[in-house]
Amino acid sequence: MNIVILGSAYPLRGGGLATFNERLARAFQQAGDDVTIYTFSLQYPGFLFPGKTQYSTEPPPTDLKIKVCINSMYPLNWIQIGNELKNLKPDIIVVRYWLPFMGPSLGTILRRVKKNNFTKIVCIADNIIPHEKRAGDKQFTQYFLKPIDAFITMSEKVMSDLYKFTNKPAKKVVHPLYDNFGEKVDKSKAREYLNIDPNENIILFFGFIRKYKGLDLLLEAMNILKQNRKSEIRNPKLLVAGEFYDDKKFYDELISKLNIEDQLILRTDFITDSEVKYYVSAADFIIQPYRNATQSGVTPLAYHFEKPMLVTNVGGLPDLVPDGKVGLVCEPNPQSIAEHIIQLYQLSEDHFLSYLREEKKKYSWNVLVNTIKDLAK
Repeated sequence: MNIVILGSAYPLRGGGLATFNERLARAFQQAGDDVTIYTFSLQYPGFLFPGKTQYSTEPPPTDLKIKVCINSMYPLNWIQIGNELKNLKPDIIVVRYWLPFMGPSLGTILRRVKKNNFTKIVCIADNIIPHEKRAGDKQFTQYFLKPIDAFITMSEKVMSDLYKFTNKPAKKVVHPLYDNFGEKVDKSKAREYLNIDPNENIILFFGFIRKYKGLDLLLEAMNILKQNRKSEIRNPKLLVAGEFYDDKKFYDELISKLNIEDQLILRTDFITDSEVKYYVSAADFIIQPYRNATQSGVTPLAYHFEKPMLVTNVGGLPDLVPDGKVGLVCEPNPQSIAEHIIQLYQLSEDHFLSYLREEKKKYSWNVLVNTIKDLAK
């Protein structure tokens, strides 16, 4: 089939969206399909992008067809790209939706496409109702949804939100494994690469730092662990690996107030794709202390590298982490997070390994590809 993916890809930086779209393109290629990714020449205006740069410093992928052409701020561009895709007549367009800001540009493009009365449009909806709300969210989302034929969500929460807007066909598929970052590295070698003491207990917070992800709750939990002298577990150190997409000053002041500098290893620049395997492999456990969530790309990353997780009991996170098997589920408050970190070490990393290896078999890219094609029919 002739497939077009609309969404982030190189030269935009990795992170969840671009990494996912590129891996999905490869899954279609492996199924024998011809795939082109239409990505953004301008994805976000400066006021909406909190990081240092939107662009990758890594070499471009040589096995993918990527067309850099969508300007999210320029309506004439939307009409031009829409007409191009209308005339191209791909069998399926797979479009990602994660932020209402993208509703006008992607919605306009897809409205033009629908005029060919041929192409089927399947949306992978990461969020329908955003984590951080802004004026116009509902209207932009309604505008985007109209030309879509069918939807895929990766959590029950997003499915529930979707049905507040539409009754079009939709299926839930678990977020496939991020298996494109290489294989697991021996823990001691990973720590040597990162210049981390091989004898420390290391827990990992991974990904962009945003308020809803609850890093501040985890920092307060680290203070509780520091005060917990009765614990048989030698106090772990927290490795924070990810760029600030939030007010850095808030976290700096909290760290100073809690006096936990000696418990932290801060690597708060953007983590390139080539280094992801070292950070995940260096950790004993991955902690996701989210305040609210739909799903998380960190979970399939942990599955790929076979790292037990601690997740909070919010959104779709507990659905993906069977409690006591591939990790633990706690409440989104510092005391519960601290208590469950101790439990992780009491159970040990080995306790979770066989469950992780069995559970990860469900997270196949082929399932997602086949579901997209079934919905398109």
